[in-house]
Amino acid sequence: MMARFNGSSLLIDCGEGTQIAIAEHGWSFKPIDVICFTHYHADHISGFPGILLAMANSGRTEPLTLIGPKGLERVVRGLSVITPELPFDIILRELEKPLEKICVSGMELTAFRVNHRMICYGYSLEIPRKGRFNADRAKELEIPLKFWNRLQKGEIITEEGRTFTPDLVMGPDRKGLKVTYTTDTRPTESILENAKGSDLFICEGMYGEADKIDNAKGYRHMMMTEAAQLAKKAGVPELWLTHYSPSIIHPGQYEKELRKIFPGTVMGKDGMSLELKFEDEEEPKQE
Repeated sequence: MMARFNGSSLLIDCGEGTQIAIAEHGWSFKPIDVICFTHYHADHISGFPGILLAMANSGRTEPLTLIGPKGLERVVRGLSVITPELPFDIILRELEKPLEKICVSGMELTAFRVNHRMICYGYSLEIPRKGRFNADRAKELEIPLKFWNRLQKGEIITEEGRTFTPDLVMGPDRKGLKVTYTTDTRPTESILENAKGSDLFICEGMYGEADKIDNAKGYRHMMMTEAAQLAKKAGVPELWLTHYSPSIIHPGQYEKELRKIFPGTVMGKDGMSLELKFEDEEEPKQE
């Protein structure tokens, strides 16, 4: 999954073929500032060396941040041995706790532990949004114009015995944007809690056939029906299913039944993209 915001890109997992998929989509490798790993099975990390080379060839010189479960340094060292000296530094951030929050590239990233055969994390990306600035209130309180911008940024200002705090002129926080991504896991409470409030929930749907439940439990993967039930409980508007079993040739055959559980179910496929906008930036609906 690639998320792009304010000139920066964040990539979650990079299995084989990721480099080709990004190039075919017409996206640049240079703005990738962060790569998050859910876990270290080959189908989620084998494209990493190619991504490093593509970023180096794009002219990137800014540091690259890598985030992943314990063992990140060992994995990165092993996979990057075939790459030449890179023109940028790599910053490693190993996840140790069941829940960790990290600020990256203007986004708030929440990493939460899920339930797979090895340590695995899901991720929620959020873009928070502050309330509106009340200019009339600022004038009423005779707050100097030179302080307005600083108050909007959250500063507390003291001058000549007077203190101005943001809450005097800022409205309540507005709804931001949120995307939750999780894969290679059984259903967990951590997924449900972190998916709540998401504008888009991307979740694995490894098996579609009801008789594959034992496989799902044994290999610690998720049934499509279980993902749909999670989406329903979390109250999200849209669910994209991904990470299908190789035995599933036509994922769309399950869509009708899944929508009976959760109407917002979409069968994901390579190259899908969606532009999310803040609520008051949405174009007005046609009557």
